[in-house]
Amino acid sequence: MNLNDTIAAISTPPGRGGLGVLRLSGPDSRSVAERILRFPTGPRWRPWTVFLAELPGHEGETVDEVLVTFFERPRSYTAEDVVEISCHGSPVVLHYALERACSNGARPAGPGEFTLRAFLNGRLDLPRAEAVRDLIEATTLYQAKVAARQLRGSVSLRLAPLKQSLLELISLLEAGIDFAEDDVPVASADQILERLDSLIDETRRLADSYAFGRLVHHGITIAIVGRPNAGKSSLFNRLLERDRAIVTEIPGTTRDMVSETASLEGIPVRLLDTAGIRQTADRIEALGVERSYQAMAEADLTLIVMDLSVPAAPDDPALFEQLRRQGRSILVANKCDLPRQAEPPAEASVVSALTGVGLPQLRRRILDEIAPGGLLAAETGFITSARHAHLLRESLESLQNARQAVLEALPHEMILVDLYAALQPIDSITGATTADDILHRIFSTFCIGK
Repeated sequence: MNLNDTIAAISTPPGRGGLGVLRLSGPDSRSVAERILRFPTGPRWRPWTVFLAELPGHEGETVDEVLVTFFERPRSYTAEDVVEISCHGSPVVLHYALERACSNGARPAGPGEFTLRAFLNGRLDLPRAEAVRDLIEATTLYQAKVAARQLRGSVSLRLAPLKQSLLELISLLEAGIDFAEDDVPVASADQILERLDSLIDETRRLADSYAFGRLVHHGITIAIVGRPNAGKSSLFNRLLERDRAIVTEIPGTTRDMVSETASLEGIPVRLLDTAGIRQTADRIEALGVERSYQAMAEADLTLIVMDLSVPAAPDDPALFEQLRRQGRSILVANKCDLPRQAEPPAEASVVSALTGVGLPQLRRRILDEIAPGGLLAAETGFITSARHAHLLRESLESLQNARQAVLEALPHEMILVDLYAALQPIDSITGATTADDILHRIFSTFCIGK
C-alpha cells in the first residue's frame, strides 16, 4: 500500500440521505478536487473554510451543487491535506464523484486507510485509532461514551505511568551494570521487589479489567427458559421494554426461539425467548424444547422462570437443578402480582413481568452476575480490546519471571532480559513496535472511508 499518494472514498453510509461525503487525503487532494469540480470564482483554498462548487458531468452539464471543505496539513484528521466534498446523498452522484476522483489522480482508499495514515503520521496512537472503529461500531450510548473516552487517550494515559515505572527500573539496573566500577548505588533486592510488585499489581488490574470491557464491547447472550406459561415471553418483552414476543394464556405459544437485542446499563444484551420445557408428543414443540436446551448451552446467562400463581410440580426441583447445571443462571419467580400458589426458593428473584415489580432489582442482579465488580471497573477505567488484554498478560508473565529471578538472586543482566520482555508488549499496545502484519489486521476491520 502506497501511503504517499492521494486516496479517495465515500465516507458516509450506503443508501440515500440528505448529504453524502467524498473524502480525499494526500498531497494532490486539492489538485484532484480542482480537476473534478467547477468553482464559480476559482478555487480559494483557505484552510477550514467551506465554499460552493459544482460537480460537472462528462458533457459539462451540472450534476450537483456541492460544498467543499479544506483541511490543511498537519492539522487534519490524517495530518495530510484533506478535502471533503459534500454532495446530496444520492448513491449515483457519490459514485460518479468517486469515479471522477479516481480517474483524475486519486486511488480508492482501503478499509481504515484514512485512520491508518493518521496513526503513521503521528496524529493518533494505536489505542486511539482502534477507538475510532469502536465508536463507529457502537450499538449503545454507553459503548459510544467508552470509545470516545478511549479516543481521548484513556488507555494511553493508563499505560503511561506503567511504562514510565518500568523504564525507571530498567534504567536503574542498567546503571548499576554499566557503572559498577564508579560506585553508582544499585537498588537492593527488596527495593527491586517493591517496584516489581507495584508493576505487577497495576498490570494485573488493567488486564483483569477486560472481563468487564469484553462485555461492554461484545455484549452478552441471555436465554429465558422455564415451564410453558410461566411468563417467559412477558419477561422477555418487559426486559426489551416493548412487545416483541406473542403472549397468550395458552401454554406452548412459543414454539421456536425468538431473539432480540436490548441494552442493560449500556451493555448490549441478546435476549432469547425459548419454548416451554415439558414432555410433549407434538413434534414441532419437541423441536422447540430441544432448541431451548441449545440456547442455554450457548448463553452467557440463563433466566429460569417459575410461576408463583400455580402449585409447584413434583419434578420442578429436579428440573431447576438440571437447568442450573447448564451454566450460570438466575431463578426468577414470576407472577408475584397474582395469588400465590407456590413459595419461591430463597435465592429466587421475585418479579411480576406484567406490572414490572422487581424488574429493576433483577436487572441489577443480572449485571452483578455477569460482571462482578463491573461498576468499580467502570469508575477506574477498563480496556475493551482482546489484543490489549493478551499483550498485558504477556507483560505480566514477564514481570512475574523477573520477580522470580530476583528471589533466586540471579544477576541483574538476567532480570533485565525479563524486564525488556515486559516492555515490548506495552509498546505493541501503543504501536511503538507493532509489526506491519498486525497493523494490517487491525485496520482491515475498519469501514472504507474512515
